[in-house]
Amino acid sequence: MAKTPAVPDAPQQRPGWQTGGATVLGFVAVLYVIEFIDQLGGGRLDADGIRPLQRDGLSGILFAPLLHGSWNHLFANTIPLLVLGFLMTLIGMGRCLAATAIIWLLGGLGTWLIGALPSCPNTVHIGASGLIFGWLTFLIVFGWWVRKPWQIVVGVLVALLYGSLLLGVVPDLNTCGGISWQGHLCGAIAGVVAAYLLSGPERTARAQKRPVQQ
Repeated sequence: MAKTPAVPDAPQQRPGWQTGGATVLGFVAVLYVIEFIDQLGGGRLDADGIRPLQRDGLSGILFAPLLHGSWNHLFANTIPLLVLGFLMTLIGMGRCLAATAIIWLLGGLGTWLIGALPSCPNTVHIGASGLIFGWLTFLIVFGWWVRKPWQIVVGVLVALLYGSLLLGVVPDLNTCGGISWQGHLCGAIAGVVAAYLLSGPERTARAQKRPVQQ
């Protein structure tokens, strides 16, 4: 009788929640490394944020969520980033990354378009709060569009825990510096847009199941 080589066991795949948790922790760790480097350089990196309506400020769309004005600024964003970011990964890493890209780019572009006020023409917008607001609105509305009970529950819980943050989108036309309500507002709008686009397969499937009226 011929002997056949033993087939090695297939490597076990890590649970999705572990991969998601590690991904979010890694992202936040990168933010701390960047802030450490920025502090060593006297805050010079902060100038690379979004400068509204300036052509050379468009590149800030890519960098702004990675930059923070101080350690306190980063500390304030850390818990929401960890909680909302982890919940985002539970919808699937593919959709999470796609939603994050939409929020990052669309929210940043919106901030570039409306971020300048007549009284504050030279402001620079930085910080991950736009991403936080995008994740927040995404999680609140995504479950209703995909009609998955556990995602609806997540959306309700997120709304109860963090819904008060949405007050941060209220325009403040009289204050220069400080909180970027423009970044919050554009991030929140981008989150709704991302949820609508990425719930397309479920919405299409429901539409196909509806009876045709004659």
